[in-house]
Amino acid sequence: MSKFMKSYSSTRRVTVADREGAAVPTAQALSAMVIVTSLFFVWGFLTCLNDILVPHLKAVFSLNYATASLVQFVFFGAYFLMSLPAGKIVGWLGYQQSMVVGLSTAAAGTLLFYPAASFASYPIFLEALFVLASGITLLQIAANPFVSSLGKPETASSRLNLTQAFNSLGTTVAPSFGGWLILAGGAEAGTAITDRVTRAASIKVPYLIITGVLLLMAWLLRKFPLPKLAAIEGDQKRHGSFIEVLCVPNLLLGCIGIFLYVGAEVAIGSYLINFMGEPTVARLSPKIAAGYVSYYWGGAMLGRFLGSFLLRRVDAAWLLRFNALFAASLCILAYASHGAVAMWAILLVGLFNSIMFPNIFTLSIQGLGHLTSYGSSLLIMAIVGGAIVPVLMGRVADAIGLHQSFFIPAISYLYIAYYGFHSLKAKRA
Repeated sequence: MSKFMKSYSSTRRVTVADREGAAVPTAQALSAMVIVTSLFFVWGFLTCLNDILVPHLKAVFSLNYATASLVQFVFFGAYFLMSLPAGKIVGWLGYQQSMVVGLSTAAAGTLLFYPAASFASYPIFLEALFVLASGITLLQIAANPFVSSLGKPETASSRLNLTQAFNSLGTTVAPSFGGWLILAGGAEAGTAITDRVTRAASIKVPYLIITGVLLLMAWLLRKFPLPKLAAIEGDQKRHGSFIEVLCVPNLLLGCIGIFLYVGAEVAIGSYLINFMGEPTVARLSPKIAAGYVSYYWGGAMLGRFLGSFLLRRVDAAWLLRFNALFAASLCILAYASHGAVAMWAILLVGLFNSIMFPNIFTLSIQGLGHLTSYGSSLLIMAIVGGAIVPVLMGRVADAIGLHQSFFIPAISYLYIAYYGFHSLKAKRA
């Protein structure tokens, strides 16, 4: 793996500067890449566990689809509310210390799952998710531009796809972990308070383990000598503002793309278990269906590893348009068909989701210069799509049926295809 990752830096040195402004050896840049990549795995794992929490809490508290989708609404709503404050924190503390604070905040959120389960309280679960997501927001705002700038600009999409592949590895592992420890007791709805407490207790041990891992990672990252990237660490000290970056059309279109991409990806993941349990699809139990969710996220992982290779030879905007059109077609197929065809069509969407976030992100911040950190904050804020689109899809599912609601992600992917076309046209102009 080290040989593969070395391709992301020059043969001798990378364009990274330490605190004195001297060039940092490739070995140090590679070590930094490995350390920061582990953070991508962690927040992918934590984010995907929500796909297990949605059906589990829906059963425990006897919720409808719209109310159960508040798990994603609160989680991704934190991205919207906390992105600007997180951007300021990055300006004050720098990228490394911001990542440490992000991990510690996420650990505080996972620890809150213990009292939430003890009291069998849905509102406390939502509060815990908000704190957890606030920590992940800070991690995202610090880590994404850090990786993008850790090497040559022309390989930024390829490099970010590689780290996002490990994010997808986390999302691939999480459903099996959650299905084994959280959904092991089945998904029959409980009505008595004692039954709710018993059912909710299955969440305690997994999230206590996660809390310990997050605190350990925060301590290790604090001790690790990450290089200071002069090109981005100095951004906050230069003149610029969010108003200024909002005047960049390509960034605004990219923010819409991130909003719709994350919304579509999260909405599909949130309802996959219920979708595969539909009589018109596969009638799978929640525990068995949870195993199939790994195929959805595993496809994204494989696609990102493949994408990191292809993007050294294929234009990022072209590949974005290609994948978005395929994803839209698969959603339409799932909407229009039944049985195994519908199930595997929607699972295959994960493969084409793979390169969308890193490609949209790097295409959007390209050429922003000293405004990069401001653009990064706005793009992370746009992840709030993961809060809005699943709720919208949940309401449609309650009104006309879950199977019929899959036209919503199809529309999202069609816009992303347009953004890929726009970016490709702008490059050729």
